[in-house]
Amino acid sequence: MRAVSYGRTGPAEDVLELIEVETPRPAAGEVRVALAWSGVNPSDVKTRAGARTKTLPFPRIIPHSDGAGVIDAVGEDVDPSRIGERVWTWNAAWQRPEGTAAEYVVLPEAQAVRLPDGVGMEVGACLGIPALTAYHAVNVNGGVAGKTVLVAGGAGAVGHYAVQMAKRAGAEAVIATVSNDEKSTIAEAAGADHVLNYRTDDCAVRVAEITDGRGVDRIIEVEFSGNVDLDFEMVRQDGEIVVYGSDRPDVAVPFMPAILKNVQVQFFIVYNLDPESRASGIQGLTRLLESEALEHRIAARLPLERCAEAHRLVEERQAMGNVVVAVNSGTG
Repeated sequence: MRAVSYGRTGPAEDVLELIEVETPRPAAGEVRVALAWSGVNPSDVKTRAGARTKTLPFPRIIPHSDGAGVIDAVGEDVDPSRIGERVWTWNAAWQRPEGTAAEYVVLPEAQAVRLPDGVGMEVGACLGIPALTAYHAVNVNGGVAGKTVLVAGGAGAVGHYAVQMAKRAGAEAVIATVSNDEKSTIAEAAGADHVLNYRTDDCAVRVAEITDGRGVDRIIEVEFSGNVDLDFEMVRQDGEIVVYGSDRPDVAVPFMPAILKNVQVQFFIVYNLDPESRASGIQGLTRLLESEALEHRIAARLPLERCAEAHRLVEERQAMGNVVVAVNSGTG
């Protein structure tokens, strides 16, 4: 089968290679998915670039955890009726060497989730990280019903979903921050009640105006290292900051504002959700997909041969939305 892989960290154009490898076979408890689309996420890019470590956990890695396709083979102890099922994947490349940037991937059957009828395969490749991250950030700790929520990066891959999900979950008001007018339009279309341009607006002042000086109940944060001081200024007394991303690994927290406000900070990474949260997220996301409640924003669709370009779009933050790679877009 065809696959994109790398055996060392570095720039995408230097280390990503399109190669031929043996088609995998599912073992007991596993399914094989004939992939149509593969999703590219910041974590995929950071691992390939060596942002966290230059030492790879495996001699060669096929990247990407997100993907969608059709189950074409099953291992022992898996119901054979799953063959032919349209599915999306999660954690395909998490602590494993074989991800979805390939024509086939083999996974434990729980990591191949039924894709509702009518939902496009390219959308399925955006669910495992962006959509599930947004769902958990919105619904953790009792959810956002009746609350004022600020979504940092409201036009991004996760933020765009989070704005929609917060509105659907009963938030009293959703505030989104963006960096330009085009992104403002995207966040507004997703349902944001207020959109702030963090490059031109004084966000703390605007949030105080919007909330009558109280501050927001919850902040959903994509870049904690850059926004930490502002977050503690904007969050209300006894409010919470839900953090799923940071550009820098070490972040200094303004202790006195945090403790005087009794702020709760919730960190999580979608790869490590506990089983109960994972199951709840998948069920909730399935309901939203089946009811056609979500708008999906795919910024770029590129063929497998241009996987390095897809990585660069994500790495340089050029894409306003998700970036997906066509493995075999005719599948399913």
